[in-house]
Amino acid sequence: HPCPVWGFLSGVSTLMDLTFSAVLDGLAAFFNGGLAQFAWWQVLLITLGLTHITIASVTIYLHRSQAHRALDLHPAVAHFFRFWLWLTTGMVTREWVAIHRKHHARCETEDDPHSPVTKGIKTVFWKGAELYRAEAKNAETIARFKHGTPDDWLENHLYSRYPILGVSLMMIIDLLAFGALGLTVWAVQMIWIPLWAAGVINGIGHWWGYRNFESQDTATNIFPWGILVGGEELHNNHHTYATSAKFKVKPYEFDIGWVYICALEKVGLAHVKKVPPKMQLGEAQATATDRTLEGLIANRYEIMAQYAKQMRAACAHEMHTLQAKGADLSAIKTAKRWLHRDDARIPAAALADLQKARSEHPVLDKMASMRDELQSFWSNTSANREQLIVDLQAWCQRAEASGIEALRQLSLQLKSVRA
Repeated sequence: HPCPVWGFLSGVSTLMDLTFSAVLDGLAAFFNGGLAQFAWWQVLLITLGLTHITIASVTIYLHRSQAHRALDLHPAVAHFFRFWLWLTTGMVTREWVAIHRKHHARCETEDDPHSPVTKGIKTVFWKGAELYRAEAKNAETIARFKHGTPDDWLENHLYSRYPILGVSLMMIIDLLAFGALGLTVWAVQMIWIPLWAAGVINGIGHWWGYRNFESQDTATNIFPWGILVGGEELHNNHHTYATSAKFKVKPYEFDIGWVYICALEKVGLAHVKKVPPKMQLGEAQATATDRTLEGLIANRYEIMAQYAKQMRAACAHEMHTLQAKGADLSAIKTAKRWLHRDDARIPAAALADLQKARSEHPVLDKMASMRDELQSFWSNTSANREQLIVDLQAWCQRAEASGIEALRQLSLQLKSVRA
């Protein structure tokens, strides 16, 4: 008969082997897939979803609500965004808001925290996060521009005091959920805002793209459909109407951040305070009045955008005439691209061609001159209201007597605009 003690020890040994094997298998399964055991493609979709929530938190809460006060959020929604940003970025609300407000106040100057005009596109794109951290240490910036940001117990004792704790908790959550792959998920979350917000929007958004409006900076719309960066792609629209909760202004544009805001407002979790103005037209008056002046100033960006369209059309017409004659088109091509732009935004290399185009094409010269005069109605700070109205009446009379149909139509439109 076998020894009972030996049988017992053999059974214990077998049980230990099975337990150890099960533990190893469990650990292997955990590190391979975490508690959730998602497939790789599921992890990819979840990661994109998580980063999109972070983008939505930045554009809706930090940018449109906190920095520009374009909308009010329900306290529960605002706190969710604040908590989520603490987990996924470690950014402090007062710092982000102060730096962004300084960017608008000092845009494209040496004091702008992240302008590619003064710091170079490569610096802003690749080192945008470093520029942010450097400016966050500027106590004067924070003190001057932080007004209205959260100043409660959680902000002072947790979110702003321990920003590293939030992102560390996010790493632990990712590891538990996805196993070893969670480190990759966490790394993507950590670089998402530095790449898309600090690099793409702050950098490319002031360097390349299209412009609907001649805002007083170099801001551009990177792409007409703002999805990937929550609508922030429409950066020129935002700089033109900085206090608007809605970035879309053209029918072909799409702002997904605005879609989310509308959904929140519909269920009572948000209140929109301001959107881009819509130009209202009434019956044209016989002459320009004080209401004409008010309407011009209130709708100046839209009016100047229409003027720019007419100038490009006039250049295209002149180009067609020259082409039929077999003449040189270089100067008129330059004019079509740059003549409608503000002088400060025109490259020095284009000035000679612009001067040539204006001297050879009186229609273009007249339209450019009257464009500069029209801008003076909101840039001239020395003239009083009565003088501005008289000057506007004279401008309309000269436009209608110029023999240029585009100017005549613009004058009639101005006299029908309502503030």
